[in-house]
Formats: sequence, C-alpha cells, structure tokens
Amino acid sequence: MLIDLSHAVGGYLYDVFVARIDWWVFLGIVAQGLFTMRFVVQWLASEKAGKSVVPMAFWWFSISGGVLLLAYALYRRDPVFIAGQGFGVFVYLRNLQFVLRERKAGREVQGKGMG
Repeated sequence: MLIDLSHAVGGYLYDVFVARIDWWVFLGIVAQGLFTMRFVVQWLASEKAGKSVVPMAFWWFSISGGVLLLAYALYRRDPVFIAGQGFGVFVYLRNLQFVLRERKAGREVQGKGMG
C-alpha cells in the first residue's frame, strides 16, 4: 500500500513539476518569486527598524509579481486567480499612489521650509 502511494505521489509530482513545464509555468514561478520577495523585503525592513515598516520595494514587488501572476492566470483561464490578482494589482497601484503623493508633499513642505 505504501509503495503504491509513493508511486502515485511520485507520478503526480513528476507530472506537475516536470512533464507540464512550459514557458508559462516558468513565468508563473518567476512571478511567484517576485511576489514572495515583497514579504522578505518587508520583514527585513521591519526587523531593522524594530517596528512594522512597509518599504517602497514592497509595493514594486507586489505590482511586478501581481501583474505577471495576472498574465499567467489569464493564460490559464483561472477565474478565481484572475479576480484575486486583478483586484490585488489595483490595490497595490493605489497604495503606491498614496506613498508617492505623501513623498511629494513631504518634499514640497521641506522645499518651502528652506527658503
């Protein structure tokens, strides 16, 4: 029984990770790597600061990984994945807009204080 189970699991893993590999799967893996890096960047920045921090790189990794994962989901025609990534990319772009607006306002205030 265990031997049959190990053969079934081995066959499944081979099918998923070897036999079905194509450029779209490679793109999906790269996209997931970018998406995962945002958590690494956020975690390291928070550890360094000793508090929760969301650095700019978090949003860039979120957008780049999210857009590539959305492209992958569109190709695979996965409605759940499409809806999730499509909404996520919108949220990441909106958050980046808030961060950039805040930075611009901060520079304008600093520029007025220098005169």
